[in-house]
Amino acid sequence: MAGGILDTVLLLALPASGKSEVRRYIKHLSQEKRKKDFHMGPSVQLDDFPYVHMMRRVDDELVSRGKARLFFQSPERPFRDPLDWGTLIQLLNEDYEFLTARPCKEPSSAALHLFDRIDRASKAVGAPARLAGLDAATRQAVAEPLEKEARELWNERKPGQKIDLKGKTLVIEFARGGPQGSRMPLPAPFGYQYSLAQVSKQLLNKACILYVWVTPEESRRKNADRTDPNDPGSILHHGVPLDVMLNDYGCDDMDWLEAHAERRGTVAVKAHGKTFHLPCARFDNRVDKTSFLRAEAKKWKAGDVRAVHEGLKAALDKLAGLAAPGVSGADLPPPRPKGSGLAAA
Repeated sequence: MAGGILDTVLLLALPASGKSEVRRYIKHLSQEKRKKDFHMGPSVQLDDFPYVHMMRRVDDELVSRGKARLFFQSPERPFRDPLDWGTLIQLLNEDYEFLTARPCKEPSSAALHLFDRIDRASKAVGAPARLAGLDAATRQAVAEPLEKEARELWNERKPGQKIDLKGKTLVIEFARGGPQGSRMPLPAPFGYQYSLAQVSKQLLNKACILYVWVTPEESRRKNADRTDPNDPGSILHHGVPLDVMLNDYGCDDMDWLEAHAERRGTVAVKAHGKTFHLPCARFDNRVDKTSFLRAEAKKWKAGDVRAVHEGLKAALDKLAGLAAPGVSGADLPPPRPKGSGLAAA
């Protein structure tokens, strides 16, 4: 945190909890209001949903050609290999590196370039490079109908845009969880404990966590409400299949991580040979404050705006206090006794 500005905010929550709506609201604010009330500069935003969407698109194209799926058990079911929760984080790590990287040659095929990125990220977490195993004709046939979407993603996140992050806040959104009824801690590669440990050292050194708090039941309700089958690639309107909601997002481990933190107000992430103590705060959205933000801004009601603004301000004030320069481990409250935390989500 420099100059009173939060550097990197990991925006975490179950699906449909309001993460994307929160991002939209923050982006809507004036620069002055964002800095004064939320301790945030102009935001640079990343999330892993576009990669999930493209993986499903790959599978659909393979099936249409009589081939087996590579990534998902079916259109309505979870990953075939749960290590792909880590694959997604590795892709976000690379996106972060791209923000300040030098330009590189434009790929002749953005889809084939994306295939290589996915394979590279998969190998980094111990999963196989599945797209490389396709024969050349199939790779090309699958890439062609995906080219438009892959090119849009490339143009949005490609190296060489030289984004100066000084004075800005990087917001990285993702959702993690585990099967309904799971005991804590969730086993790897499920949950935040695993995925946070896959985040790069450069990001963990300056990250804090804003957790949008909803129950799994509310997450499922809101997921059904937001789903637009005609817009499956939309950040605001995509739907997660019910089987995935129950088996990948039937619970999450944020309560457990907070209850077992070594320092109150943080989440401990053991990665890269050390322990990172990430400041953590909750925006309570168990009673829905955010769904109205999907509508055009001119339709937002003043009372709804006030409720979401005040809730976010309280959470971000807490994060700013925990992440302030000069706050060391010795300044933070002592660890809470084991078993004294909240019940599992």
